[in-house]
Amino acid sequence: MPKEFIVAIELGSSKITGIAGKKNLDGSISILAVVQEDSTSCIRKGVVYNIDKTVMCLTNIVKKLEATLKSKISQVYVGVGGQSIRSMKNVIVKEMETETVVTHEMVNELMDNNRNMAYPEQEILDAATQEYKVDQQYQLDPVGIQCSRLEGNFLNILWRKSFYRNLNKCFDQAGIAIAEMYLAPLAMADSVLTETEKRAGCVLVDLGADTTTVSVYFKNILRHLAVIPLGSNNITKDIATLQMEETDAERMKLKYGSAFTDNSDIDNSLSLSIDQDRSIMSRDFINIVEGRMQEIIENVWFQVPNEYIDKLLGGIIITGGGCNMRNIESAFRNHTHIDKIRVARFITTTVHASQMEVTAQNGMMNTVLGLLEKGDMNCAGEEITGDLFGGSPADQNVAGGDPLHKGAPRPITEISGKGIVQTEEEKKKAEEEARRKREAEEEEQRRQEAAEAERLRREKRENSFWNKAKRALQKFGKSMIEEEE
Repeated sequence: MPKEFIVAIELGSSKITGIAGKKNLDGSISILAVVQEDSTSCIRKGVVYNIDKTVMCLTNIVKKLEATLKSKISQVYVGVGGQSIRSMKNVIVKEMETETVVTHEMVNELMDNNRNMAYPEQEILDAATQEYKVDQQYQLDPVGIQCSRLEGNFLNILWRKSFYRNLNKCFDQAGIAIAEMYLAPLAMADSVLTETEKRAGCVLVDLGADTTTVSVYFKNILRHLAVIPLGSNNITKDIATLQMEETDAERMKLKYGSAFTDNSDIDNSLSLSIDQDRSIMSRDFINIVEGRMQEIIENVWFQVPNEYIDKLLGGIIITGGGCNMRNIESAFRNHTHIDKIRVARFITTTVHASQMEVTAQNGMMNTVLGLLEKGDMNCAGEEITGDLFGGSPADQNVAGGDPLHKGAPRPITEISGKGIVQTEEEKKKAEEEARRKREAEEEEQRRQEAAEAERLRREKRENSFWNKAKRALQKFGKSMIEEEE
């Protein structure tokens, strides 16, 4: 019987993680394999800057997963994230005749026009619909309502084109087929936030190694997304300024680091050991850690739009590797004055695993697990049997049919607002399809215009003086003949 499993890959600033798992009938996930490769030499702030080394890491991950799974991998799910991802609001307006009934086609037209917006050096990864304004009323679904003015409010998620192309190029050169690309922050939000939190209004803070991602939700809709180029590595580098190696600084951060320490609890005479010969004063260490942590929290809070600050009934949810720092809740609570703080060290779905990376439940695997949870197509290829002349063929697409990007491109309206990012190949197909459609429409318009011009020429010819005179003579002659008879 052919194997069935899903594979997801997350490209992080400190490591690239590949994970394979299987969905069970009860909704839980069983983890089959986890592989990690150091990415500090090829990925910076969540962005690929060395394509060759990234390709090597991806190839190694796939090979190691295949060796564990005893099966080829036909396709993978990928998360898109990192520096320069940001959201921008956009409004598209359609003026109509009075009491025009809004149709699905009109709504789709607004969505298409929004996705066709051009931003210098920026790529639209996804577009989340905020609401529609029907005349003076706001509606989530305007179809069937009469109005004379329809306004669509959208939140476009942007990323630098060069980052987007480099990511696609890595998978192309590695020969790894992409089943689906997802916006990593949205995939993770769906896996760690509850429906109540997203509906009531909340801020999700993903404290990563090089970046911190801020997502604001209200009424189940993403309202703002931003990536701050600061993370836990900045704390490590600050500690290293106390004349020590970064490896020692990282060790001390994990051992002694606290996001908040009450002043009355600080012992001015206490020193912390760096190694056998050196130590630093506890107060100096605390000031450095808290100073950088406060800067990160201030930047996080600055990203929350003013219109939602008093609507965060769901509170603040902290995740990522940085959520493990002691007293992280107190640090956020003191600065934001939001009492409801939750640390999400694991996803809400039940996961069965024996791998230490997963069972640690330290927030570091939440993104890749969220991507795995999104998967709905079988990623298993041919079974590896050890036969030098090839193993037995397996049905590569038991769960979900052909890989998405081998068929016709999906319409934007089908994927908009779901965190799905079109691959470069899919974008090219969609652009080619749109070009053919546009050319067909232009050809049809030219044909109609030619037909209309010919009709007008005939009409003009028939209404000319000589044609009228000719018809009058013919009518007169016919009447004379009828009188003679």
